[in-house]
Amino acid sequence: MIDSTDNHLRQILTQTQTIAVVGHSDRPDRPSYQIAHFLRQAGYRVYPVNPALNVIENQPCYPTLKAVPEAIDLVNVFRRSEFLPEVVQEAIEIGAKTVWAQSGISNPVAAQMAADHGLTCLMNACIKIEYLRLGLSGRSR
Repeated sequence: MIDSTDNHLRQILTQTQTIAVVGHSDRPDRPSYQIAHFLRQAGYRVYPVNPALNVIENQPCYPTLKAVPEAIDLVNVFRRSEFLPEVVQEAIEIGAKTVWAQSGISNPVAAQMAADHGLTCLMNACIKIEYLRLGLSGRSR
């Protein structure tokens, strides 16, 4: 039986078109690089966000969420938990619908900020694992 949490995750992952990966690395051995690559292969438009880099995989890398030239549906976060409130604040400012903090990343202040502004906020969960667990692989976009 599928619970409402799975239904909500499925809805997020099927309705999302654009994803900003905050903390995207240019090193192929890093989880942020690997998961962003997976998300691209799954058909999402993925924008790397990292102020220390200019280009990743021949794609511009943006210093902030505000610098991304397209509306972002979901912000996938690969930064330490203490930085999550500032990422959530910027996600609020750009009108993102969802903030997804990867495994090991959580912050109750950030979660409350997101809730107060109507954003869905998922923490301590891997977007790739959830995508695959829900059987969403191979879908067309």
